[in-house]
Amino acid sequence: MKEKVRDIFIEGPVTAKFIAERIAAHQSKTGIGGHSIFLGQVRADKSLGKKVIEIEYTSYREMALEITNNIREHIIPKYGLTCMHIYHSLGKIAVGEICFFVFTSAPHRKSAIDACSETVDRIKSELPVWGKEILEDESFQWKINLP
Repeated sequence: MKEKVRDIFIEGPVTAKFIAERIAAHQSKTGIGGHSIFLGQVRADKSLGKKVIEIEYTSYREMALEITNNIREHIIPKYGLTCMHIYHSLGKIAVGEICFFVFTSAPHRKSAIDACSETVDRIKSELPVWGKEILEDESFQWKINLP
């Protein structure tokens, strides 16, 4: 049975408070033995010889949510996860801010770690999410995701 499609998108950066609240909510789930967390942060890269100051993320939301749901339906049983949370920012995210948060939980740490890694790789390669790198002179360059 297909589970309900969850909205993974957050307007603006993923805050430390948001991350802490998601972690704290798992204290009552006593069958969990390990969590794995990936946090993607906007880097101050150079593009076209200029410093990146922020990235503006956009998405084909409906398609992205369907793909994310399919990834969840594959990975949760594959690794025997207790739960999985995926969040991605939309809008302008400044250098140094968190834009991508994956949190997996399982009875054993290895499953949580492996599931988190595969989830991040699949989200980065499969989701229709685009980043426009805004440069220090206010010009822009479209970001290309690398493995």
